[in-house]
Amino acid sequence: MTDIKSTPLCEQLKAIVGSAGFLEGEHIERKNFKDWMGARAIRPPLLLRPESTSQVSQILALCHAHKQPIAPQGGMTGLVSAAAPLEGEIALSFERMKSVIEVDPVTATMTVEAGVELQTIQEQADAHALLFPLDLGARGSCTIGGNLSTNAGGNRVIRYGMTRDLVIGVEAVLADGTVIDGLHKLRKNNTGYDLKQLFIGSEGTLGVITRAVLKLSAKPSSQSVALCAVRSFSDVSRLLMHMQSELGANLSAFEVIWNNAYRLIDEKVSHITVPLATEYAFYVLIESMGNNPDTDGEQFVSSLGSASEAGLVAEAIIADSDVKIANLWAVRDGAAEVMGIGFMHAYDVSLDIADMGYFGDEVERRLRASWPDAVIGLFGHIGDGNVHIIINVGPKTQSLHLEIDTTIYQLIQELGGSVSAEHGIGLMKKPFLAHSRSEAEIALMKTLKQALDPRGILNPGRIIN
Repeated sequence: MTDIKSTPLCEQLKAIVGSAGFLEGEHIERKNFKDWMGARAIRPPLLLRPESTSQVSQILALCHAHKQPIAPQGGMTGLVSAAAPLEGEIALSFERMKSVIEVDPVTATMTVEAGVELQTIQEQADAHALLFPLDLGARGSCTIGGNLSTNAGGNRVIRYGMTRDLVIGVEAVLADGTVIDGLHKLRKNNTGYDLKQLFIGSEGTLGVITRAVLKLSAKPSSQSVALCAVRSFSDVSRLLMHMQSELGANLSAFEVIWNNAYRLIDEKVSHITVPLATEYAFYVLIESMGNNPDTDGEQFVSSLGSASEAGLVAEAIIADSDVKIANLWAVRDGAAEVMGIGFMHAYDVSLDIADMGYFGDEVERRLRASWPDAVIGLFGHIGDGNVHIIINVGPKTQSLHLEIDTTIYQLIQELGGSVSAEHGIGLMKKPFLAHSRSEAEIALMKTLKQALDPRGILNPGRIIN
């Protein structure tokens, strides 16, 4: 492979972005090439940092002409090896395209560039008495472009949906530099194919999202949160149905922590003090958000009371202040902060809620059959069918990821679930895509890829070959 640094292409690309728009060699920081999952750390020959859609278009047109592969990058918080560059790929970072272009309270929309951090978007919406409901642990560093390209999920999917449900329009650049301008604020636009959905969730393989019009919601004026101890998964599922019936659209989160993960939080996350004893099988964080503060809290307490009377809740703590609400959410977020054990592989799967109790028991049984001393924790957004698994099987955990993957994803295939609920496919899950998608579906994906990126320059090798 020709070293791009010794070709005229390199100088042409630098000229497009100017002296402030590129980095080379040792000046490229690890955050732009270090894979969070530890799979690789290949410093790219060139890091491009465009500041406009026009520059992105020129970059892609030139790379398309020269068949030069590109690795688009957002906040680099993904977990499936999608954004860290492969050998010979140029990194394309959106860290200089981070403007909030407009907040429109009348249409309840926000127009942003791809490099804006999720937390900034949340804060801008809040300043206008509005809500952008997408929320995940990496909110301070993940970017909306990355959220869009992976169709991120997060904590409140049960009420507001995935990222693709929170977008009205996008601007994207195709592999050959063509700009697809789909920026509009029309909630109803039934004029042919919904082209934005080609780019949302495609992990930068079909086009590069540069700007987006986001859908905002009314900012809730009430928030109620409780952490409940539950004795069995049957009671967890019955509690979910009960709270859905009692709270309706106000139910904004239903997060479940298995006992194994709860104990890990208690033992390994030093800044968190768990508020309930560690003897229960499951712990459920329930959140209600509404717009009737005079009655919402009473309804929430009443709903939990009737759940307790029905034997669905063994013990509960209801937060009565913003600080206590934050503390309960910190317990849930703590499941992703387990430290002091060694490298933890993280898994993100979805399946029917009715199968989750069996899945939790069976996946641990199968994993321990191979690794008896494994450290395992399960937790997730159970209200929308999403389970996360963290696991350490010893000093060789990183090198054994394929064997661990095979054990977990085989069970997911048997249960008709998905090997990726919200993190995407990237490189890490590509060998298991057929566990969740049919041959016809994968063939159609390849047809789309060939049509939109015939020279294969956009994130090559991710999702499909």
